[in-house]
Amino acid sequence: MYLHQQLKQRASAQNPVRVGLIGAGKFGSMFLSQVPTTPGLTVSVIADLNPASAQQTCRTVGWSEERIQATRFTDDALDLLQQGGIDVVVEATGNPIVGIRHARSAIRNGLHIVMVNVEADVLAGALLAQEASSAGVVYSMAYGDQPALTCELVEWARSAGFEVVAAGKGTKYLPSYHHSTPDTVWDHYGLSASEAAEAGMNSQMFNSFLDGTKSALEMAAIANATGLAAPTDGLQFPPAGMDDLAHVLRPSDEGGTLQSRGQVEVVSSLERDGRPVHKDLRWGVYVVIEAPNHYSADCFRQYGMNTDASGRYSAMYKPFHLIGLELNLSILSAALLNTPTGSTTGFHADVVATAKRDLQQGEMLDGEGGHTVWGKLYPAQASMRLGGLPIGLAHHVALKRDIPVNHPVCWQDVDIDRTLDAVQFRLTMESKNRE
Repeated sequence: MYLHQQLKQRASAQNPVRVGLIGAGKFGSMFLSQVPTTPGLTVSVIADLNPASAQQTCRTVGWSEERIQATRFTDDALDLLQQGGIDVVVEATGNPIVGIRHARSAIRNGLHIVMVNVEADVLAGALLAQEASSAGVVYSMAYGDQPALTCELVEWARSAGFEVVAAGKGTKYLPSYHHSTPDTVWDHYGLSASEAAEAGMNSQMFNSFLDGTKSALEMAAIANATGLAAPTDGLQFPPAGMDDLAHVLRPSDEGGTLQSRGQVEVVSSLERDGRPVHKDLRWGVYVVIEAPNHYSADCFRQYGMNTDASGRYSAMYKPFHLIGLELNLSILSAALLNTPTGSTTGFHADVVATAKRDLQQGEMLDGEGGHTVWGKLYPAQASMRLGGLPIGLAHHVALKRDIPVNHPVCWQDVDIDRTLDAVQFRLTMESKNRE
């Protein structure tokens, strides 16, 4: 993409790409650590609920006092978006409701937006992407996060002439994890609650990675960007290592685990009895492809590709992702190439709040990674037929009726303020996408 050459030119011309960051948490801090060694890029303003803490974060990741003093810090994200002086906004709050508000404000103000906030993207990304396109700005996934890296592999495969059979990522999974709560999460990470607290680790956020919600959100984002299908009964999390991807992730009528070809799926780094998978892909992403002809299949064998027994299916994978350390590629692609590193193209998949236990009328849902619900992946049309409540709106809303364990929570089951901007925006997206 020759981004670095263009960056050097921008640096020489003293015309850097100017970034506004919303949310200086873990992802934001990883991005900030790369700024001092990136010529031609500057962070002009950082918005965080605690500006003093954001300043300290900058010191922690290696910023000089001179750089800190040259950066504006604020607790008003909308002010950041309206005051000008930036080219690209990075939304890294993780809050789907405020994320939609920030994205729409960025679009109205003619700013490219990199959406680290996958929760907001899955909640209403199809409509946000349409608004961005109409405004002539880039709406992009965040490179370094697994959805953007998976989309890159899908784009590679399709552009090279391969059919994509499956795509997704790896994670640590057992079926019991769906019922994990912030009170039990640290047992699975091998930490005590006090050790986690000392490290500043948020139990609810880390639990969303464990209970399957974050996996569902990320697979929905990939499906919505690539058109790959969501399985009809949620993610299956089959155990599979790097050498076994092509064998496990092929259609079930050919001996694999896929409901159909051309779908998203997450592979587990644990066997169902808890044993570790050999050469697991816990931190990585993958794409499974099929050779279009015998000659291509012969090439797989000749060049050492791992294949299934037929030799027709193979996989390409990236074993690690560096999260915010790689975010520059999205920012620079938007600012210099006017191109996203993955972006929503339609409403193909959704994530529905699902009861972790028997829930009682009057209980308050506590959202992603909490004590009450986890997020299950659905095809979008199935979610809308069900009337499923998006996991991104299942926070601080009361139940109007009992919900049995493992059952979906629906719009009609909760007392939700339908006048909220995010709720109205989501319902507008649904109305535009009904069959």
